[in-house]
Amino acid sequence: MKRPNQKLKLLYLMKILMQETDEAHPLSLAQLVEKLEGYGVEAERKSLYDDMEVLRVFGIDIEKTGSRNCVYYVGSRTFEVAELKLLVDAVQASKFITRKKSSDLIKKMESLASVYEAGTLQRQVYVSNRVKTMNESIYYNVDKLHTAIYDDKKISFRYTDWAVDFTAGARVKRQVRKNGRRYAVSPWALTWNNENYYLVGFDAAAGRIKHYRVDKMESIHISEEKRSGEEYFKNFDMALYSSRFFGMYGGMEERVDLKVENRLAGVMIDRFGESLSLRQEGEEHFLASVTVAVSPQFFSWLFGLGEGVELLGPIEIRRQYRHYLERVLKKYQ
Repeated sequence: MKRPNQKLKLLYLMKILMQETDEAHPLSLAQLVEKLEGYGVEAERKSLYDDMEVLRVFGIDIEKTGSRNCVYYVGSRTFEVAELKLLVDAVQASKFITRKKSSDLIKKMESLASVYEAGTLQRQVYVSNRVKTMNESIYYNVDKLHTAIYDDKKISFRYTDWAVDFTAGARVKRQVRKNGRRYAVSPWALTWNNENYYLVGFDAAAGRIKHYRVDKMESIHISEEKRSGEEYFKNFDMALYSSRFFGMYGGMEERVDLKVENRLAGVMIDRFGESLSLRQEGEEHFLASVTVAVSPQFFSWLFGLGEGVELLGPIEIRRQYRHYLERVLKKYQ
């Protein structure tokens, strides 16, 4: 008499081994037979030897321990538990992934471990000043942007900001920029900077590279028109681009000269990279010439370093910085 569900036996056996075994939780042949019966599959102990050999040939790392009373478990997997914990921590700490989507992703990652190991993945990562995004659509925006980049197509979208509606009891709401007019951009790259996801693309109308926060984009449409701006991205260095924009805040790029105390060399290298050119200036200082996007964010970064850094020039940028400091100081007079 033909046993039921025999064609499913190998699949259920693999599922049981992958989900319910690890080095600390092996299963005997008798236990495997019992668990298969729970799926409506009858199995003889002898046939499981052949089945597990087939799974080994397929690539499943099935280990056996013991001599007389042998037990079996899955040894190594695609991801080690330590690797999954790193991924979980990254998802938990990511500002641009909503709480709901974080929970969904972590549950999917748990399926890559045994049920016992999955319990260790329920971790709460606390990150200073982290606020999860409220825009659930970012997950799908990223996928759509990758598709446009891969297909070499332009995109259009509406760009939004958070605003407070005092007529509705100080309710936070989204409002579109440019009265709802759509932005047209050639997408070239995505980058993760300062806990936010950004699209870096070419604005043909402006004739230059621009970036946009992905969680502020909505109603993304992929055009049939081929991207433009390839010449701007042939030798594009994303790390260099990101280092010039403080908090990815826009501004005109300028070459500025800084006089820096020696103790802040690490701060400068962390910000601008190891290729930063430094020149000695006396015994306690060095000079650095760097390209930055001049913006209030840049001035705030400078101010945060206090007397350790002096902006030497250009004179016009130095004047702008002084006026920035004066305007802030007036608030406290």
